[in-house]
Amino acid sequence: MRRLPVFLLRKETEWMARPTKRRAISAVSTLLVAVTAALATTSGGAPVGAQVPAGSERAPVPLENFQSKEDRLFQVGYRLATANAAYCRSPVRVTGLLIHDAYSYGNPEAVRLLFGLAGDIGVQSVAPGSPAARAGLAQNDTILAIDGTPVATGWQKAEERWKRVFAIRDAIDASAENGALELTWSRAGGAPETARLEPVNACPTRFELIDSKNSAAADGERVLVGENFPGFDYDETAFAAAIAHEMAHNIFRHPQTFEVTGWKRSLVRLSERDADRLMPWLLQNAGYDPRAAVRFMQTWGPRHGGWIFRKRTHDGWDERVEFIEAEITRIEQVVDPNGMADWRTHFTSELETHLANVT
Repeated sequence: MRRLPVFLLRKETEWMARPTKRRAISAVSTLLVAVTAALATTSGGAPVGAQVPAGSERAPVPLENFQSKEDRLFQVGYRLATANAAYCRSPVRVTGLLIHDAYSYGNPEAVRLLFGLAGDIGVQSVAPGSPAARAGLAQNDTILAIDGTPVATGWQKAEERWKRVFAIRDAIDASAENGALELTWSRAGGAPETARLEPVNACPTRFELIDSKNSAAADGERVLVGENFPGFDYDETAFAAAIAHEMAHNIFRHPQTFEVTGWKRSLVRLSERDADRLMPWLLQNAGYDPRAAVRFMQTWGPRHGGWIFRKRTHDGWDERVEFIEAEITRIEQVVDPNGMADWRTHFTSELETHLANVT
């Protein structure tokens, strides 16, 4: 697979983002965790899929925690991507649906039991207000057919287990780009339902959760967030600010730019500054408080930044706050009556300006 530079927002100190191999993860995550026993029984001994007596509780197993975090990431990402679609180059059509494949895990039968699936292709997340939500889809529904083609016969299992769900995802995306998407699904114990989804525009960025990582990163096409990323402990607006920072790298296609220019510290610093400065614009348009970008930086920088924020590839975290606050002032000057801030017209990229002046 092609290697792209990845912009990392790490818990550990690291002087610059480094290239990393693209991985087949997230919606088809091949998360390998020792949860067979936990999937088979609750703390009280009852099967996970069975009714648990009133008053008894069990702790979520790792895959449930993973799903919860991926659900949060996907919902925040969808909100940012769709709200800013009018200003992104080459928007894509999306439905607000994230799927996963029980077959891609180590124990498919246990995963189906855990999530109450009637088949392998389950709904991992549905973004509120999205076409999928309006159609009535919900988390842990089972996808049975796509545009009339049954999942069981239309997409064969592959030796590399992640490939099938990628093929199904691509089929969903292709239908969304061509107009409408027809899905058939079922809820646990319910009859099949069918509906047509009318996709909406979004900035072309996917949002994926990675197992056993504690960083947030962008590779030009995806925002990749580790399940142990400290930002999950922040409130939603501060978490959204972290996601907006990585999304900004993809909007500006920074990894693709550095494939051409080379991975130069001075250019990386400008790209990081641009991503910081665009954060409040993206938040504003998604209905979040743009000052959450300041709060995120004030929380993240002192706790996790260490000397990364003092290296030549990054401004100091306090300097980054000043750049963000300057953009918030700019937003207040240009925001329209609907609360939208046109960053494509009113935002100037320092990296693009620099590159234009040296060519």
